[in-house]
Amino acid sequence: MKSFITTVTLLVLTVLAMGVAAEKTDAPRPDGLRGAGYSATPAAPPIAGVTDRKGREERNYPEQPPVIPHSIDGYQLDKRFNQCLDCHSRSASPESGAPMVSITHFMDRNKQVLAAVSPDRYFCTQCHVPQTDAEPLVENRFETVDEVLRRLAEDGDGQGGAE
Repeated sequence: MKSFITTVTLLVLTVLAMGVAAEKTDAPRPDGLRGAGYSATPAAPPIAGVTDRKGREERNYPEQPPVIPHSIDGYQLDKRFNQCLDCHSRSASPESGAPMVSITHFMDRNKQVLAAVSPDRYFCTQCHVPQTDAEPLVENRFETVDEVLRRLAEDGDGQGGAE
């Protein structure tokens, strides 16, 4: 009888412990960007649209890959076909008016010039992204190279000020 009572007591305590363990605690997200806890599923923000600005975007630093100034929704870009090259290849760019793929895209990792776009540079969206009108999630204090140089020149001592 004593073992039966012990078994029933342990069973009840186990069920109660499982109920307590299953209770969700919703800790706040550490970054606070989406404003919901871990167990919540906040609504996704709307997808940003492609900007309607025409022409080439100014680059912010040397060797920055240019952004794509148009929508690429539905573009085929896989190992069999690269739709970007319909307009940006050497042969198509004069007719399309699109900038030709940079000469660096025709070099392999050993700087050997190839006849076609290097497999290392074939998937354009590895580096190039469509320019959108998305609002930044966090404050951005990025300064272009020109802005940094201008600020240093205005400081006069050439050292600049640490902020």
